[in-house]
Amino acid sequence: MSSDPAPATSGTFGGRGVVSVGVAGCGRMGLPMLRALQRAGFQANGFDIRLDAPADIETNSATFAADLTILLTVVRDDAQTDALLFDTQCLIEHAPNLTHLIVCSTLSPRYIADLRNRLPARVHLIDAPMSGAQIAAEEARLSFIIGGDPDQIDALMPLFMAMGAHQHYMGPLGAGMQAKVFNNLLAAASTAMTRQVLGWADAAGLDEARFLDLVNTSSGRNWLTLGFNEIEFARDGWAEDNSIGILTKDVDAALDALPDTADTALAEEIRRVIRTLHPHPSGPRTP
Repeated sequence: MSSDPAPATSGTFGGRGVVSVGVAGCGRMGLPMLRALQRAGFQANGFDIRLDAPADIETNSATFAADLTILLTVVRDDAQTDALLFDTQCLIEHAPNLTHLIVCSTLSPRYIADLRNRLPARVHLIDAPMSGAQIAAEEARLSFIIGGDPDQIDALMPLFMAMGAHQHYMGPLGAGMQAKVFNNLLAAASTAMTRQVLGWADAAGLDEARFLDLVNTSSGRNWLTLGFNEIEFARDGWAEDNSIGILTKDVDAALDALPDTADTALAEEIRRVIRTLHPHPSGPRTP
């Protein structure tokens, strides 16, 4: 893969001329990703089924897909991806010019392998789940964990560079998703233990700011302690449709990717603990 891909200019990249890029799922992550592409000069449009979506986000799937060349999906899970591509919204049917499907959601690697067999041969499938909270998406410093044909990814790299600060090529199709679900399993473990310990520290009367300062200069630091006052969901309790809830979905995806002989006891306990989390008392947040 090239280390110095062609820059994006007026929607062009990789010598392919103007293309139509679509971001489907313009929520807390997809919308800032779309805005980053637009700022970089790509001809990029968004799609979402929410009634409260911004005015420039298309809600009609046929209109959105008509001229679409490259599609990035940023929906919640396997079921929403199926609905988007094949069922309710039928984007694959409505997009005759589609050449690339980039899956940025965190899904089961088994699902990605099956998805390849369900797509038309003309569509190149890339798994590129992103890592980073909403603040990273808004600041265009996401990490993309990528799997697929290296030549296709090399041509698409300016897209990833417009939205993120780090691009990790992991190998063939599915390797990006495999690495991402394992990464998120580690993040889930950090979340479960950090939130429990912070609750115990509060109960013991420790000052939260001082305790986090200690942890972040000591062996207990992790991604959640380092960003506890910036990550928008760090203090949330578990709910089916929030970011803490998504962590349990990601643990499910990791478990689905494990060999039959794997010891899953710890991962299952992490999932159980996360489901018990209640909102953490508000503290000082960095503006």
